[in-house]
Amino acid sequence: MEQHSAFTPPGDHCCTTKMLSAKAWDWQTNVTCDNSVDMELFLHYSLIPSFVIILVLSFLERRVKRKQIDEKWHLLNGHFGIVIPLDFVGTFSNRWSFGFAFGATANKIMFLFSEGYQPLQAPHWAQAIVLLIGGIEVGLSYFPFFACLSTESQITGSVLGFFYSFTWFIVTTTYIWQCPHGQVMGDYGKIIIYLPSLFCLVFLLGRFALMFVKALRVRLKMDVPNEGNHFLEVHHAQHVRRLIRKPPARQAQKSWFQRKVYEWDPCFLFPSRMIGTSVLTLICLYILIVIEFYFYNQASQGGKMLKNRFEEYVNSSNDTVIMMPIVLQLEEFINVIQGVWIFTIFAASLTCVSYVFHILACYRKHIKRLWAGEKNFLPLRSREPSPSQSVAAIARYSGWQIAYILWGYLILHVVQFLFGVMIMYSFILPIQHGEGLEVAKGLGIAILTIGIAAGLMITQILIAASFFLQPKILPDDKQKPLALNNRKAFHNFNYFLFFYNVLLGLGACLFRLLCSVILGTWLIARIDRTIMQKGYEAADMGFNTWIGMIFMDHYHTNPTLLSFCHILLIKTIKKKLQESPKYCSFYNISEARVSTRARTRWLLSYTLLNNPSLTALRKPNLPKNSCV
Repeated sequence: MEQHSAFTPPGDHCCTTKMLSAKAWDWQTNVTCDNSVDMELFLHYSLIPSFVIILVLSFLERRVKRKQIDEKWHLLNGHFGIVIPLDFVGTFSNRWSFGFAFGATANKIMFLFSEGYQPLQAPHWAQAIVLLIGGIEVGLSYFPFFACLSTESQITGSVLGFFYSFTWFIVTTTYIWQCPHGQVMGDYGKIIIYLPSLFCLVFLLGRFALMFVKALRVRLKMDVPNEGNHFLEVHHAQHVRRLIRKPPARQAQKSWFQRKVYEWDPCFLFPSRMIGTSVLTLICLYILIVIEFYFYNQASQGGKMLKNRFEEYVNSSNDTVIMMPIVLQLEEFINVIQGVWIFTIFAASLTCVSYVFHILACYRKHIKRLWAGEKNFLPLRSREPSPSQSVAAIARYSGWQIAYILWGYLILHVVQFLFGVMIMYSFILPIQHGEGLEVAKGLGIAILTIGIAAGLMITQILIAASFFLQPKILPDDKQKPLALNNRKAFHNFNYFLFFYNVLLGLGACLFRLLCSVILGTWLIARIDRTIMQKGYEAADMGFNTWIGMIFMDHYHTNPTLLSFCHILLIKTIKKKLQESPKYCSFYNISEARVSTRARTRWLLSYTLLNNPSLTALRKPNLPKNSCV
């Protein structure tokens, strides 16, 4: 059964489910092209090599704890461990490789976002389960990309990952080459849609080839092997050294970009989860904008056809003089809609792209505050999230961040479009029609009314400060104390302004509603900031996911805590080596012996040099024959 989505407009039949031969319909040229590749069917069949790769990598993965089955089946010998595609908590290596691996899944993510990919037919009440099955299938299909990047068997992982990525690249290229247009934006629509995924696949091919070369050089002993995953990362250790180091007496002068936009911190690295989420969000946003351009072209053609038919009707009728202004108004309306829609596409897209980078900056700022023990920037109820909420937030964050950006773009675009049309018909078009004086008069009256209302509010504050507050207690005080003066005049002042403030409150209420709509629309894509008012932050599930995620990263990537655990681990290992008879002699030879008396004297000298005042408090060195 054929599936329709945002990629396949009605009447666009590009693929069938159970046949390798499919036909794609070109809405511009009204011709069909034979396509021997069915991407949906290939996705199903890709599960077979994916399972094979998972089994191979699982066999090479050693289990830490041996089970009873290892005693029964000696061939296992600790093999068939759990394959980890990506450490979502604290992975800082291969960040961009994982990011482009996420980018290769962008097209399927958009299918899932539009609910266009449904591997099973089920009733409407079970659509959530069907989408869950579809998401798991897509995840298994792209699992080898991540598993081959994160496996410790570099040679096997690089070879399997290269051939699996090359297969996806060849199939996708063939699918595009046979029918390059006909689905989205007419000519070469498929190339525009699949270009980011192809670029990500090419990057993965180069990455797997580089991994193979490095692993082969290590195997041939031509290079020094890497130590793998470190318990304490280098940038974490540098962060701790910077904390315990004495700050410089004079701070370096920052540039305008560092003060206003972003300042790079060498002691902080974004985890792979954040990099992958950002890359995938940008690619999905690009695909969504391309699809929106397609629907815009379709709507523009429909509007032009409607206008032409209406003109033919007017020309064939006898009421040409009466109907011609309507035709001109319709043409003007279509031009306004097209111009505003194009302008707001760029405005909304730039806003959402800036949000992606701004969220990264907020992540660094929030994590650093938590590392420093500051929680005042969080709502009171969110300062101690439950552990289960934080663990679930790590699993939800990446998917929710992408969905929030995509939905935020659509909502922001629609609201900006409505405001743009309102501005065009309120100011721009009347000025073009020679009604600029009336527009200026109406605008002046509105500004004057708002100015008078604001002036009256400011006047109330000034009168209260001048007549109804007692004088300053001290001359140096910045403000007067909150103590009433001239009480009888104050009560009359409140009484006579009571009725006017009711009317003023109506305008203030509408202004509050307008500000809430604008800010809520502008910030709906920001998962790092709540749009709920104080006391109702718990109703914002996206913000709760953000809070749980940063607390999870705070507890598992805190440099001070990791450094402390690293020191304990090193001390424990050294202690075991010293107690072991096998390595006792080697340890004593490798480390120079220092007597306790010499170490004590050195510490005493160091302390007295840094604290000369302690010298007078020391006990004097009396002669041996003296009596106390």
